[in-house]
Amino acid sequence: MKKLLLSLFLILAAAPVGAQTAAFDGVAPIETAAKQAILLDATTGTVLFAKDADSRMATSSMSKILTMYLVFEAIKNGKLKLDDSTTVSEYAWKQSGSRMFLNVGDRVKIEDLVRGVIIQSGNDAAVALAEAVGSTEGNFAAMMNAKAHELGMANSHFMNATGMPDPEHYSTARDLAVLAQAIMRDFPEDYHYFSEQEFTYNNIKQGNRNPLLYRNIGVDGLKTGHTEVAGFGLVASAQHDGRRMVLVVNGLNDMQERADEPAKLLDWGYREFGLYPVVKANERLAEAKVWLGLDAAVPLLAEKDVTLTLPRSARNGLKAVVTFDQPVEAPIVKGESLGKITVTAPGMTAVEVPLLAASDVARVGFFARVVAKLNVLLGRGA
Repeated sequence: MKKLLLSLFLILAAAPVGAQTAAFDGVAPIETAAKQAILLDATTGTVLFAKDADSRMATSSMSKILTMYLVFEAIKNGKLKLDDSTTVSEYAWKQSGSRMFLNVGDRVKIEDLVRGVIIQSGNDAAVALAEAVGSTEGNFAAMMNAKAHELGMANSHFMNATGMPDPEHYSTARDLAVLAQAIMRDFPEDYHYFSEQEFTYNNIKQGNRNPLLYRNIGVDGLKTGHTEVAGFGLVASAQHDGRRMVLVVNGLNDMQERADEPAKLLDWGYREFGLYPVVKANERLAEAKVWLGLDAAVPLLAEKDVTLTLPRSARNGLKAVVTFDQPVEAPIVKGESLGKITVTAPGMTAVEVPLLAASDVARVGFFARVVAKLNVLLGRGA
């Protein structure tokens, strides 16, 4: 058996994937006034910046992203319809803080309540939806915790649908980033509500509280938050040149900081980092010789894409190595793993992807096998 190493050198950036900012060589440093923050590339999951991203924090109205996840799930499952109506309870009507200005006893369309939560950040609308899905806000909070666990939000706990302060109501910047990605992934048909800039209900027009929607920088969601204990926060997502970023900031001092700090971090992320495809799924990377097969060779394909988020400033050090043993003895089944491609760069954890057989290769008959083996014994080659 021989081992073939095929090296593919790519002129791309090299950097640690998923590391804190300081670990990226050649990247301009950045700071933020936020107490907690995380910025990641949504395609690769690479964390570009993190500050106390795993510290527990009060989430205020950013909690409503999870409320909307459960509402969109109920709509998708047929439990609710956007044109259904629900009756506003006295409990929902009495909610303090930001409001949609519902009236107790009114029948309100589910879609209006959706806009009331996302655009107007209405606590009354959030509770009305919670009651429509879970009968009571308490039941709904239990559903929120179960869903958070299912989504992998390991450091979160919710006590209500609104994000109103409670010592046992908390999350982390990293968990909220997980939630943001989940709602975009699972409900693309509903994501457009997060980019709508205004909504009028009861003849009261309110604008979306997300300040980045008005800056023409590619931001199309998601949700602001503010309480005295949490400060000012924002979960944002932006798309620019085919790249999506997810950003969470919290603990800012005022609305102006909530507008400026996220914009600064997003600009830095797009400026300093690029998204680089290294290998495409099913791309033919090599060909392995076959022993005792009806075909003399079998093409080898990458099992899946390899795409990396890397600093733009670095221009060397990234290497992809294809490794497989040959000749491969027949029979060979299409999709069988016959090798691997290993992608490395200085400071980066190696990424390994299997190489798969592109086709079946049948074994030759008995007499052909005997002849082939005799040839080997007589030194005439395989």
